[in-house]
Amino acid sequence: MSGRMNHEAGPPGRHAAAFSAAATHRSDDGHALLAPVLVLNASYEPINVCAARRALVLVLKGVAMTEEENGHFLHAARMAMRLPSVIRLLEYRRIPHQSRALSRKNILLRDRNTCQYCGEVLASSELTLDHVIPRSRGGASTWENLVACCHPCNRRKGNQFVAEAGMKLMREPRAFNLHTSRHIMRLMGRSDDKWRKYLFY
Repeated sequence: MSGRMNHEAGPPGRHAAAFSAAATHRSDDGHALLAPVLVLNASYEPINVCAARRALVLVLKGVAMTEEENGHFLHAARMAMRLPSVIRLLEYRRIPHQSRALSRKNILLRDRNTCQYCGEVLASSELTLDHVIPRSRGGASTWENLVACCHPCNRRKGNQFVAEAGMKLMREPRAFNLHTSRHIMRLMGRSDDKWRKYLFY
């Protein structure tokens, strides 16, 4: 499906500004703007996942086009726009194959917002990062030593090693590389049939 949208004629920048001013309050579904959107390179290669709000800004700025829609509408001043489910960049971006930047956001994304000790899935605000080998005992802030952790598990583990606390990791933490990104995209895509033809090949 092409990037058809119902809005008044005018420069993309003006629509992006109008969207930014009104989007938070005008959506018919407050959660729709947070829905995951698959981002494709100009070559149709899946390269990222972003929120619908960010995806729509990219479309309105002329950086990307909508390939699939998610069925929700955004109503802003004198505009009604369909929210995307899949977007494609209009210019090809070279994507380095090294690991992503080490950050709290990427650790939580890698661990899919799941406490790596008890397995509970939580909102980002309810999770912290735990050093598997505590910093006080020589542990470094690396991909292999940081995991998503709920507050109760973090308090229970404290400055102990995992075995000392009588706990166990769900999986061995690894760097967030291209393979990890694709795996997460496929897991997320299982709930959206419109992603399948871009991910499952």
